[in-house]
Amino acid sequence: MIKVGVLGARGRMGAEVCRAVRSADDMELVAAVDQGDPRDDLAAAEVVVDFTHPGVVMDNLRWCVEQGLHAVVGTSGFDPSRLDAVRGWLAAAPGKGNVLVAPNFGIGAVLMMHFAQKAAPFFESVEIVELHHPKKADAPSGTAYRTAELVSAARAEAGVEPSPDATVSERDGARGTDVDGVRVHSVRLSGLIAHQEVLLGGHGEVFTIRHDSMNRESFMPGVLLGVRRVAGLPDRLTVGIESLLGL
Repeated sequence: MIKVGVLGARGRMGAEVCRAVRSADDMELVAAVDQGDPRDDLAAAEVVVDFTHPGVVMDNLRWCVEQGLHAVVGTSGFDPSRLDAVRGWLAAAPGKGNVLVAPNFGIGAVLMMHFAQKAAPFFESVEIVELHHPKKADAPSGTAYRTAELVSAARAEAGVEPSPDATVSERDGARGTDVDGVRVHSVRLSGLIAHQEVLLGGHGEVFTIRHDSMNRESFMPGVLLGVRRVAGLPDRLTVGIESLLGL
C-alpha cells in the first residue's frame, strides 16, 4: 500500500484526490492537511499530493523535499524560475525524494498538448485560448503556459517563422500574453471548469485542438498514475505526465 498525504485536502481538487485515494486498492490516505492544520501530519506519508495555491505551494514543496517525501504537484504557477528553485532544493537533498509537477493531470489534456506540439510546425499561425472558472488564481493556466512552451519549441526546431501579426495599436491585454512568442488568452467565466483550445491557421484552413474537463474527477486517473510512478521516475524532477503515458 502506498501511504499518501494530501495538501489542500478541503479544496475542490484536494477533496477529489482524497476520495480517489480512498477508493484505490493500492493506496492508503494517511493525512489530509489544509490551511491551519499541522503539516507534520504528512510525515507518515510516502507520497504527498499538493493541490493548494500558487502563493504557498513552493513552501510546501521545499518542506516535502527536506523531509525526503515524494511529491506530486498539481498546483499551477510553475514558471522556469520556480522549476529551477525546485532543482536547487533537490540537489541539496540528494536521494531523498522525487518531484512530479504536472500542468495538467487530465489524460485528454496531455494528449491535446502532445498533438499541438506535433501540429504546430505545419501551420503559419498559432494561438491558445484557455477558459476556466472564475475562482482560478493564476492566468494563464499552467496547462496553457506549458502548451505554449511546447508549441514554441517545436516551431523553433522546425525553423518556422513567428506567427504573423500586423497589430500596431491595441488596448492593454487585447492580444493576450506572450509566452515564448505564442499568444495565450485567458477567459474566466462562471459555469466553466477547465477548457483549452489550440488554434492553428494556415492557407485556407484552420485546425482546432480542444479539450474540455467536465468535472474534477476527470483528473484523478492521471493523479493516481503519478502517485504510483513518482518514486521510480529516472529524474528527481519531472514536468508533466507525458513520459508516464509513453509519449
